[in-house]
Amino acid sequence: MKTKKKIAIFASGSGTNAQNIIEFFENNNYIEVDSVFSNRKDAFVLNRAENYGIPSFIIDRELFYSSNRIVKLLKEREIDLLVLAGFLWLVPKDLIQEFSIINIHPALLPKYGGKGMYGIKVHQEVVENNETESGITIHYVNEVYDEGKTIFQAKCKIERNDSPEDVAAKVHQLEYKYFPKIIKEVLMGNI
Repeated sequence: MKTKKKIAIFASGSGTNAQNIIEFFENNNYIEVDSVFSNRKDAFVLNRAENYGIPSFIIDRELFYSSNRIVKLLKEREIDLLVLAGFLWLVPKDLIQEFSIINIHPALLPKYGGKGMYGIKVHQEVVENNETESGITIHYVNEVYDEGKTIFQAKCKIERNDSPEDVAAKVHQLEYKYFPKIIKEVLMGNI
């Protein structure tokens, strides 16, 4: 019988959120980060996974979209939740149908979401539009970028002289503070 709920993290970049999640669940008796998947073989998130002894897998675009190999692998590993932490590909329908999947977006959706809206691009738009607040949105994943049901949002104040990098720093703090906690609540059935 399976003793722990298992998370698979999907990431495309450096993996700071992935590392934060790994560290949050490192000594948890009920939840563990089982594996890390990346669509880039040079993504630093793979080094972070290796440093924590977590198996990692490279996703090939053709296999991801035209086979069920990823679904089979995740089922074999008995994954309970897929967590997107800076994963930039649209998730295929077969994964969405088989697994609960959550994502974090660095803005208050529905503003500043959609294809191509990630990272510093989001924060530049926030600053250019003279927003007074930004934040994070944690949401379920569906077939459209950033349009799944919202689970949680947290806000931060934007000052008039904030640069996109300043906004990014504020948003990252919210990501690190809340993302692992919301993952835990989802897995424990509290959300």
